Amino acid sequence: MATKKDAGEKLIASNRKAFHDYFVLQKLEAGIALTGTEVKSLREGRANLKDSYVDVDRGEAWLVGTHISPYSHGNRENHDPERKRKLLLHRREIDKLEGQIVEKGLTIVPLRLYFKGGRVKAEIAVVRGKKLYDKRESEKRRELDREAEAAMKR
Repeated sequence: MATKKDAGEKLIASNRKAFHDYFVLQKLEAGIALTGTEVKSLREGRANLKDSYVDVDRGEAWLVGTHISPYSHGNRENHDPERKRKLLLHRREIDKLEGQIVEKGLTIVPLRLYFKGGRVKAEIAVVRGKKLYDKRESEKRRELDREAEAAMKR
C-alpha cells in the first residue's frame, strides 16, 4: 500500500538484514553519483545492499560494499560491481554523521535504494548494533504481533 510520501518512488533494493542486526536511530535520504551502466542495471533491479555501509572519508560520504551487477547489454565500458560510490549530501549533514560515528560509536548503513523522480536515491540510517538478546526479543515481539493479528482476523 503506497502512502502519499511513497508516491513516485520505485523500490530497487532493500536491506532487510539491517533491521534485524541494528536499532535504527535516524534516517536520511541521499543521492548517489553513478555511471550510466549502473543506472541501467538498477532499472533491471540488480543490486544487493547486504553487507554495505557508509564511510566518511576526508569530508565525503561513500557507499561501500554495495553490489550493482554489470549491465546485461554493456560492453567494455561496464562498471566495477563493487566500487565505492559517492553519496550526495550537504556538508552539514556529512559533518553531523561523522560526529555521530566518531563520538558515539554508531554505524551508517543503507536501508534501501529507490528511484525518485528519475534519480537514484539511497535511504541511509544511523544505527546501533543489537546484541544477541536484543535480536531474540525483537523476534519474540514480532511473533506475538503476528499471532495477535491472526487472532483479530478470526
